[in-house]
Amino acid sequence: MTHLAGFPDRPVRVNARVDAPLSRWLWLVKWILAVPHYVVLFFLWIAFCVVTVIAFFAILFTERYPRALFDFNLGVLRWNWRVAFYAYDALGTDRYPPFSLGEEPDYPARLDIAYPERLSRGLVLVKWWLLAVPHYLVIGFFVGGAHLGWWSSGLIGMLTLVAAVILAFTEKYPKDLFDLIIGLNRWVLRVSAYAALMTDAYPPFRLDMGGPETPDAEERT
Repeated sequence: MTHLAGFPDRPVRVNARVDAPLSRWLWLVKWILAVPHYVVLFFLWIAFCVVTVIAFFAILFTERYPRALFDFNLGVLRWNWRVAFYAYDALGTDRYPPFSLGEEPDYPARLDIAYPERLSRGLVLVKWWLLAVPHYLVIGFFVGGAHLGWWSSGLIGMLTLVAAVILAFTEKYPKDLFDLIIGLNRWVLRVSAYAALMTDAYPPFRLDMGGPETPDAEERT
């Protein structure tokens, strides 16, 4: 497992790299190919919500997020990020996402969240609804509130559609556009981790563009 305690200033790290070459036309059917994942994720997100409620009371009484529950919710977020990266939140790879809650270090989309030894009892009461409201307004614009067929009407979905059209005609994924899309997804995932009580570090109002947040040679056990 990755050592994450070494970056308390950045407890949520989102990494991604675009695969090359990418198929010109596979993106047209990825929504069909990803259906099995969507079915599984539907039930995983129900479990995620239940686990978060249990974690809320655990933090409130013990100041700790039970490690097993934390690892499960981290796994759900990782799974969701890999599917989003494959499908219509990035289209950054043609590699089919694994059905896994694990880290999957070889997959081009990765998510790491540092496990907190202690969490604030006071913050757990307000951070997921009151403190996070400004971020909800921002990421609501990113992800949109409606879907056009299978595609989100938010900024991320629209930019990914632009990338898909460019890819279809040029066989290339514009680097600047990829960096922007990853930056937007990074913002969403940081807020998701905060709202899910997995960190007390308030998400920055900052668009960190680009793929990797960690060096390729990060320490591992």
